[in-house]
Order: sequence, then structure tokens, then C-alpha cells
Amino acid sequence: MEYDRLIEETRAGLLENVHFGMICGVDDQKKQIYHVGNSDNLIYFRSAAKPIQALPIFLTNIIEKYGLTEQEAALFAASHRGESYHIAALESMLAKLPLQEEDLYCPPSYPLNIKPREEMIWNQKSKRRLYHNCSGKHMGFVTFCREMGYPVEGYWKKDHPLQQQILQILSTLSEVPISEINVGVDGCGVPVFAIPLRRMALTYLKLACLDLITDPQLKQAVGKLTTIMNHEYNLIASERFICSVLLQDPNIVAKGGAQGVYCFGLRNERLGFALKVINGSEDVWPNIVAAILEQIDYKNKETILNLRALKPSVVKNDNGIEVGTITEKFSLQKIGVSKRMSPDF
Repeated sequence: MEYDRLIEETRAGLLENVHFGMICGVDDQKKQIYHVGNSDNLIYFRSAAKPIQALPIFLTNIIEKYGLTEQEAALFAASHRGESYHIAALESMLAKLPLQEEDLYCPPSYPLNIKPREEMIWNQKSKRRLYHNCSGKHMGFVTFCREMGYPVEGYWKKDHPLQQQILQILSTLSEVPISEINVGVDGCGVPVFAIPLRRMALTYLKLACLDLITDPQLKQAVGKLTTIMNHEYNLIASERFICSVLLQDPNIVAKGGAQGVYCFGLRNERLGFALKVINGSEDVWPNIVAAILEQIDYKNKETILNLRALKPSVVKNDNGIEVGTITEKFSLQKIGVSKRMSPDF
């Protein structure tokens, strides 16, 4: 796996930490035009696949049939962090949809965010499947299976009809043959997919630029899903998180995954980006994405400022004293337009 230096962290002028990784940007001609490191590396989507995994629901009338709000529907593609508004929407979905909490394969958990997790522990509340950050996705899986007449038992297995449909959707959007998609098991127990980083960027380009999707039903479903993601940006993760900062910009479709994976598409610029931090860190996502947007001269400077506010370049200790720096060390390498230098998809 070939990668380059992305971020350096210093303390009192001494290098303390380095984050290595890779970045890929593609344009609407399906050409890789930016890169850092080798974008042919196979990378697992992890939760960056959730918008793709939610699409079977959006290809049906399930949302309308069960009277789901946009807040509720957003949770099908979310890595929710257990804030009160997440739990309220999940409880409401549980009352509306044809499922029981016990149907969900994701294990009982506490919320990801510290405050709601500590409050639940302090109040001696038990772990619940509903509190797992993937519970919205699993509620979508179970509901879809019931509506389609598929067995709920085993919906998490890779040979289940639901998972095969998701695999086909991913193949269509990424233009990677199913036989070349590596399938593993994600943290919540369902299949997780690995494809070349540049194909991940292409997938998110299509999520942002619907005209690149040839299947009319899939195009409509993607449009419906991504509109909801932009409207309900705090539901996708939580406030003051990179997903909420990016998704509140109506020009951007974005989602992160575990182990340092982040993907986003830009509608007006007609660009898709995917990145992987090798050590799995999510902490430096805002720095990396802000630097990418700066280097392509992204017009919405407020989005960049909001990213910078999430993770300032100055490191402060617990007393608020400046003790170090975080610095982006990469430059996006622009690839020429010749066939030799710009690989076809």
C-alpha cells in the first residue's frame, strides 16, 4: 500500500505525530485528476458505504407508506452518535415500522458521544440496540426485508438477497464488477466492501452529480436520499462533526467511515474525493478536507472556516495554552489529461 505524509503534529517545535494516507479526486469525465499516494489501493468503505446501503429503501415507497419524517429517514444513512434528537427519531421509527428492536443484528451499545453516554451510565440505563451507531441502517434493512418478503433472519449475511442488491448498486455506482469487490464483515456485523480508492471517489461524484447515473430509478432514489442528508445534516452524525459541517453546505454530499475513511462529492465543481488516513484517525479529517478545498480554490469559504474551527491548526493544552501545531504536508498532484497519466475507469 503506497501512501504519503498528510499531516504533521508538533509540540514545542518537535515532531510528535505524523498521519500518512492517500487522497484521490475524480472529475465528471470519470478521470482521476488529483492524487496523493496510490489511489489504486483497495480500501474498505466502512460507514462511508451507508448512503449506498440505504438506497434499497429509497427505491421503494417505504418512507411514504409509514409516514417517516426527513429526520427519521436520514437515519437510514447515518452513523448517529446518540444525542437526544437521534434517540427521539429512532424511538419514533420503532413505533412506525414493522419491526422490533430485537430484530436488529447490531449489538446493544451506548451512544458514541460522551455526554449522552455518560448520562445513560449515570442514570443506570442499560445498553440498547437502538443506541448503536448503525441502528438506523439496520432498521432500514429489516423493514426492507419485510416489505419485499425476504427473510429477516440472516439479513446480515453476504449471500442474502438484500446484501446482493446493495452489492449490485455499489457495482453500478462505482463501475467495479461485483467479482472485483472485496467483501468483509463490518463492525456491526453486515458486509463491508473494499474497492480502489479512485472508484470510491467516483461513487461519491455520482451521489453529487445525478446526471452521471444512467438508471432513472436509481437516479431518483439517490436524489431523494442526498437531499434528505443535506436537510438533516445533524442526524447523519451529530452537530459539530465534520459530516454536519459539510452537509449543511448544499453543494456537498459527504460521509465518513471507520479507520480514517472519508468521501465527499461537490455538485457545482463536479468532483468526487475519497481519502484514507492509514493509522485510522478521524481527528484530522477536518484538516485534510479543509486543505483539499483550499487547494482547489473552493468558493464557499464559510465551509472551510467551519472545518478549521472543528480542528484548529494550533494545539492547546488543557489550560488553553498554545503548545503545538497541526500542519497539512500534502499537495494535491494534478494529473495530466493524457491516457498514460490519467487512468480510465
